[in-house]
Amino acid sequence: MPVTSKSNEIKIIREFDAPLKMVWDAWADPEKVAKWWGPRGFTITTHSKDLRPGGMWHYTMHGPEGVEYVNKSQYFEVEEFKKLVYDHGGNDEQKPLFRVTVLFSESHGKTIMDMTMTLPTPEAAEQTRGFIRKASGDSTWDRLAEYLDHQSLNKETFVINRTFDAPIDLMFKVWSEPDHFAKWLAPKGFDMTFIRADIREGGSSFYYMSAANGQGKMYGRCEYLKLEEPNHIVYKQQFCDENENITRHPMSSTWPETMLTDVKFTSEGPDKTRVTITWEPSGITTQEEMDTFVNARAGMTQGWTGSFDKLEDYLAQR
Repeated sequence: MPVTSKSNEIKIIREFDAPLKMVWDAWADPEKVAKWWGPRGFTITTHSKDLRPGGMWHYTMHGPEGVEYVNKSQYFEVEEFKKLVYDHGGNDEQKPLFRVTVLFSESHGKTIMDMTMTLPTPEAAEQTRGFIRKASGDSTWDRLAEYLDHQSLNKETFVINRTFDAPIDLMFKVWSEPDHFAKWLAPKGFDMTFIRADIREGGSSFYYMSAANGQGKMYGRCEYLKLEEPNHIVYKQQFCDENENITRHPMSSTWPETMLTDVKFTSEGPDKTRVTITWEPSGITTQEEMDTFVNARAGMTQGWTGSFDKLEDYLAQR
């Protein structure tokens, strides 16, 4: 969910683990843009791109259900490695939907992307927020993070972000205290029960998830590598049996044995926190297992989205 500032603006801030030039090139080069632009499941075809003030980017976005969206974006400001200003959502048959300003900056080898979408009215901004969420528009920047991880770090990751209406201290608590964690992490239709929970650096947990109808249990374990309150949690997780012996994913024998989960919390105001999940295979991983992971990003999006929806409901009840 984007961060809101002024009522007619939608603001999105992301930090990417890549140098500034690489991030800029990912925006500027049509071949590179095609690797990540658009919500998850979408592809694009660039017909022409003239990256200069007064220039135009003409492209077609192809939706997963066969719907095509023709876009002609005009650039108003182009400052290499620093700034882009352009209109979005327009074509020969309709006016642009909003003006976009993107600022790029680098710190300690990482790049900050600060984006503002300006709409004509507060009502239009609210409508656009709803459309972005429904279309999973924020996954565009998750896909950019995955692309940059591959280019900069030569690794495959899955990334997902969401902003919650809760202060950062509370968000860290609901991720690090088992009584809270168990209430929302399991996918929709499942419950989570801790058998052992020692959530601290060097600690571990053992749990199971069961369907709401009581049929079947999936056991798992976590090893906690980092807990830096209130900003960062890192843990490894594996499937296991009821005796805590490591097993494979019950529905995919080629799923990687060990997954590394990196959770970052970023305050976006007194009562708003963005959660960034980066998920990747850990340890020795075969090419078949890596291919399984890469091809499962849509399913991972669905699973984490379900958990995030449950977390939103849980926070609202509090």
